[in-house]
Amino acid sequence: MKKSGIRKALNAVTTVLVVMVVLLAVVLVGVRIVGIRTYAVISGSMEPVYPTGSLLYVKPVKTEELKVGDTITFMLDEKTVATHRIIEVIPDEEEPGVIRFRTKGDANETPDGAPVHCRNVIGKPLFAIPYLGYFANFVQNPPGLYLAIGAAAILVIMVFLPDLIKDEPKKVSGDGNGGDGKDDGKNSGEE
Repeated sequence: MKKSGIRKALNAVTTVLVVMVVLLAVVLVGVRIVGIRTYAVISGSMEPVYPTGSLLYVKPVKTEELKVGDTITFMLDEKTVATHRIIEVIPDEEEPGVIRFRTKGDANETPDGAPVHCRNVIGKPLFAIPYLGYFANFVQNPPGLYLAIGAAAILVIMVFLPDLIKDEPKKVSGDGNGGDGKDDGKNSGEE
């Protein structure tokens, strides 16, 4: 394979990788610009609707618009996010205007313990991409984070490497002596 063939192959691979990185950046991070948040599904409580390992896209919603049958993503406690289906809307007797939601995972046999306070509702899932949640979790924590940074660095090098190793054009001599083709009398054999 010629050097130009290697360059073409390297350019093609680099282009494909750049497109993949841009698409991943959009699906993992770019959606936040429009207010959508992403969460990895780590349990099977909502199977088969949201399979384990899926990346869930959640948009904010007004809690007063939620009804029985809707799926919501909410804070279960200070660190845990859950996505379950509303099975009952409960007006709070102690706080007028406050709503609580009794929820249940589709694959669970019993409802969740305590009703979800309306302020703990993050939003309503729009859609999920299977398996992408595994990748998102992997790159958010070491060693996946380090591998992602390393892969990005290699990609940057691949993008700029062809410019760094361009061949210098070779000068062609017209006199066979490596000169510039002009006879200045030094290489003519005459003294």
